[in-house]
This record gives sequence, C-alpha cells and structure tokens, in this order.
Amino acid sequence: MSWADQAFQDFRLYAVTDIKKEGPEVLRAIEAAYRGGADIVQLRSKFLADAALIRLGLAIQKIAQRNRKLFFINDRVDIALVTGADGVHLGQEDMPVATARALIRRSGRKMWIGKSTHSLTQAQEAVKEGADYIGVGPVFATPTKPDAKSVGLRFVRQATSKIRIPWVAIGGIDLENLDCVVEAGATRVAVVRAVFATNDIKLAASKFKLQLKGIKNV
Repeated sequence: MSWADQAFQDFRLYAVTDIKKEGPEVLRAIEAAYRGGADIVQLRSKFLADAALIRLGLAIQKIAQRNRKLFFINDRVDIALVTGADGVHLGQEDMPVATARALIRRSGRKMWIGKSTHSLTQAQEAVKEGADYIGVGPVFATPTKPDAKSVGLRFVRQATSKIRIPWVAIGGIDLENLDCVVEAGATRVAVVRAVFATNDIKLAASKFKLQLKGIKNV
C-alpha cells in the first residue's frame, strides 16, 4: 500500500478552505494546517478565477507531497486533473460520480471522489454511485453555507449504523461541540473556520487531531 492509500484509509481531520483572495498567506495557512495534523486539505473558493485556482492548486500539491498529506479540490474535476490533486469533492448539484470517474480514468490518473450528502437517502445513493467517501452534514448551522439547513446529529448516527464507506461529518463543527459529534459515531470530521479562521492554525489543527486520535475508524 502506498503512503497516499494509507493516508486516505487513516484520515481523521479534513480541513476545507474558504478562500476569498489569492495571496502567500493562503499557502502559509495550508502548510500550518498540514503541520498541525490535517490529513486532507480541500481547496475551496467561490471567489477565485480558474487561473488563480490552478496556481494555488499546483502550489498546494507540492506542499501536500512534501508533508505526505492529501490534497483535494472542491467541485472541479478539470482543475483537480490539471493540478495533480489526490481527490475531488462533488456536491449534490455537480456532475455524477460516474461521469467524474470516467474523466479521471480517461486521463490515466487515480483520484478519490467524495460527495456531499444531506440525508441517509442521499448517502446511500452516493454509495451506489461509487463514491470513495461521503460528507455527512451540515451537522450544525454554518456561515460557510448559510442557505443549507443543518441536519443535526441524527444523520451522523444514521451514517454510523448504515454507511460502510469512509464518511466525514461536516458543518459547524468546532472544538466545543466535537465531543458530541464523536459520541454520535463520527471518527472523521471536516472543518473550515474552526481551523482556518483561528489565530494559530497549526495549534487548532493539532487540538482537533489530538481529540480524534485513538478513535477506531468505521
């Protein structure tokens, strides 16, 4: 098994960016997240042009490789392929998993594909589609996606008992509510502001990782 395969199998902390503008501070923040314990960083921005996303993606992939961590792209299979990302994360309104898989296969690349789900029905459908992992949430309300209705811990408990591929709880999770998310059965969490909006990104990531260590993955 390659180090990347092992990293995906064992991942606990998935850090998602919410980038408003391009700049060197973005790369410093991502490096700090990796060094603090993030296993995966997802490049996500609703503001940057494609050229900026590509520049950042190419730079982040180098940082990820240097730290032996994984780098994913949000939504964009084309940019994931161009930047050499390890994975791509799709939303409910994005292209089907099968289509993304066909594009990736045609390129001769290997890439993990994740999909956001907001109910048990969507989660089970994503498994049938062939997703490698799913996002379960938003567990709590989050300003990152203000229009998304939170699903609460019930969906986390359902995923714990019903979903047998890797899944990650996401949405409004922070160090104060992490324990109840873990108690509901989550072994992997994705965070945005709770890492990247802090004064000490490395420390925040390390605190999350410390609380997640020792939990058996499902």
